Amino acid sequence: MRLEASGLVCLRGGREVFRGLEFSAAGGEAILVTGRNGAGKSSLLRMIAGLVRIAAGRLELADADPERTLPEQCHYLGHQDALKPSLTVAENLGFWTRYLGGTAPAQPALAAVGLQAVAELPAAYLSAGQRRRLSIARLIAVARPIWLLDEPTSALDREAQDTLAGLMRQHLSGGGLILAATHGPIGLDRAKELRLGADE
Repeated sequence: MRLEASGLVCLRGGREVFRGLEFSAAGGEAILVTGRNGAGKSSLLRMIAGLVRIAAGRLELADADPERTLPEQCHYLGHQDALKPSLTVAENLGFWTRYLGGTAPAQPALAAVGLQAVAELPAAYLSAGQRRRLSIARLIAVARPIWLLDEPTSALDREAQDTLAGLMRQHLSGGGLILAATHGPIGLDRAKELRLGADE
């Protein structure tokens, strides 16, 4: 599997965010997308996820599932945790699992992020860190080869950050690919860096 971008141009509100962006990444590799606020880090991840239109240039995924589009082979973890407060932790994960086309039970993924003890608690009672961990559980519950992570360690304590780092390393060792927008280290020492410098 290889993801390649060439000549990417992103426009938001008629204003150019970045232009001529190029990169490539193969399965087993991680790219840290860095740059100051407004440089287009989130816009790039949303573009790959199919949530922002490509103004010009190309995004191509080679040696992957030919029956699925690029967005259908991505997990996008954004700033919002997208949970229903009235549903329990397990029900929230079950909803996302079905929505993403998976069939796996919730418990293994909840255990992987340390939320098995609160599986029957309504999501409204979760702390910010617990909500983030529940969102991360979606990455495990439904297998997709590309993880697009926007500030993934936000609201996580050190223990949860270490857990996430382990999950990311496991994903990479299985041939997965990660692009993570971040302002700091996230536990992937061998990751490549893609620095964006344009103002938004």
